[in-house]
Amino acid sequence: MKENSQLDAKQILEKYDRESNFRVNIGKWTWVVTFLGVALTLFHLYTGYFGTLPSQQQGAIHLGTALGLMFLLFPAKKGLQKKQRSVPWYDVVLAFTAVYVTYHKIIFFDSILQSRISGYGTSDITISILGILLLLEATRRTVGLPIVIVASIAILYAIFGDFMPTQMLSHPGFSVDRITTDLWYKESGVFGTPIQISAKFIFLFLFFGVILVHTKIGQFFNDIALALTGRFTGGTAKTAVVASALQGMVSGSSVGNTVASGSFTIPMMKKSGFKPEFAAATEASASTGGQIMPPIMGAAAFIMMEYLGVSYGTIMVAAIVPAVLYFTGIFIGTHFEAKKIGVIGLPKAQLPIFKELMLRNGYMLLPLIVIIGTIMVGFTPQRAALMGILTAFLVSLVRKDTRMNFKKVIRVLEEGARVALPVIAAVGTAGIIAGVVSITGLGAKFAASIIALSGGILFFSLIFTMVACIILGMGLPTTANYVVTATIAAPVLINDFGVLPIAAHMFVFYFGIVADITPPVCLAAYAGAGIARANPFKSGVTAVKLAIAAFIIPYIFIYNPILLLQDITPVSLIISLMTAIIGMTAVSSAVIGFFIRKSYSWERLILFIAGVMLIVPDLIISLIGLLLLLGVWYIQKQRKNDSGEMKARVTV
Repeated sequence: MKENSQLDAKQILEKYDRESNFRVNIGKWTWVVTFLGVALTLFHLYTGYFGTLPSQQQGAIHLGTALGLMFLLFPAKKGLQKKQRSVPWYDVVLAFTAVYVTYHKIIFFDSILQSRISGYGTSDITISILGILLLLEATRRTVGLPIVIVASIAILYAIFGDFMPTQMLSHPGFSVDRITTDLWYKESGVFGTPIQISAKFIFLFLFFGVILVHTKIGQFFNDIALALTGRFTGGTAKTAVVASALQGMVSGSSVGNTVASGSFTIPMMKKSGFKPEFAAATEASASTGGQIMPPIMGAAAFIMMEYLGVSYGTIMVAAIVPAVLYFTGIFIGTHFEAKKIGVIGLPKAQLPIFKELMLRNGYMLLPLIVIIGTIMVGFTPQRAALMGILTAFLVSLVRKDTRMNFKKVIRVLEEGARVALPVIAAVGTAGIIAGVVSITGLGAKFAASIIALSGGILFFSLIFTMVACIILGMGLPTTANYVVTATIAAPVLINDFGVLPIAAHMFVFYFGIVADITPPVCLAAYAGAGIARANPFKSGVTAVKLAIAAFIIPYIFIYNPILLLQDITPVSLIISLMTAIIGMTAVSSAVIGFFIRKSYSWERLILFIAGVMLIVPDLIISLIGLLLLLGVWYIQKQRKNDSGEMKARVTV
């Protein structure tokens, strides 16, 4: 049964997660992949400790080696990974060509710098064209076609801008030579901020996650969640929320988290009485929230740090309250659903004992404690990641089944590079889009369009920005989505509407993430539905209901950044947090349709309004919301049963 479950999880990953479609058999090229993978990981460990190279050189080694691995590992067409017994000759040629055209920046570094002044030669132009084409093809294989289409449209827009039918978006247009060399050789393109952050920070944190997996911390998180929540009403669903929140701190992958945790939690939820769609939605919405869960969050958080010019600790602290509210909303939603359909907790005899778990395996939390501690005392993310990696390695030595011999160390080093490949491809291609925005002035044009459409009203501009983030998120990975929206949309909110920078960036970050559970393209929900044998679209709709906090909270912290722990006092924080949690209770009750009894439509509407008013960090508005909530509670308390008979006639 366990083997079948693992097989199903692998098949679902291959179906919904492009990153899992790598070649199974690569024959004699295995040693080349191992060498490149190990070398890439060791390079990042070395530069993380001794200091990074100049950004262009660091980025070239980072991207060039990764591109070589992508062509060796990922086939040109989905489905060939199991059929091919080795790497085809043409992919070998593409792999080594990709390595050369990227390393060309290092080999001829001084010459290329001089060419910025004197002009690029034919060979430089050819290299830049080849580099961009190979990057786009590698991204198509590892991440998918949508992001490649967006990047290709961006390049075409840069070249043929003078053919745009609307004056608002038109520009004189640039030559192919100018566009390709600017995107390939200058800091505003492929080798811009996203790839630099990936080379400095993201790779190390991804490798940290790989080592943690090998300490079997995922099973420990599942056991802890089950011990804490399993005995309560709807305990299996609450276990899924807690386990996914804990695992999300480490991995930051929506689909990967859904499959990893869901293989354990979804069958458990179904067995206890939850509908398949609800089980899939619970896991998908909780796993998606992993990208906003400190301390590690998603890869985009590291890029946000650079864009805002703040420490990673600042980003972590700002994300705490929104993340707590997000998971609180899902947790409470599962409670109300369980009360509604009568799902009780698991017998105590079936549950692990929390105290025993902590005494036996509590040491597994040390790497996370070290990461948080080193960041909060002021060390760089690089140093924090290195300390976390070292601690995780030492933790793996404690148990015989996780202890690493030389062969396993090599495998882990190679796996660290493999895990990073899709992220590297995504940020490199996102750099193309960001570069076009910079070259063409599209950001200013987008700002003018948003202001014109919204009539200069902040609320409407937020709605348009939200829609743009979600639509982009349907085709772009979260990191790439954030790069694009942070380049185009966030500056509009900051410069034209006076929004606090960290609030504007968190806003686009949030809505890029929830695209993973927003129909029609909701890959995390589809993955959960695959495990639950549920209707994918219904699972997506249910996931949106459970994760409703993610659609409300960003608007609140735009208008009042207290939820981001900006400009606060201890008293205001406590009051805002308490009212927000009560508000999330009301909102979750409204979307599920149960409070202390099944709710009528008008009661659900009042509960939703009351919940939003409670989340707003304003004492008067929150008090009105609390009175509305108490009103619904009193009315339902007087109701004799769900047919609508009342113990006392009450009018409101």
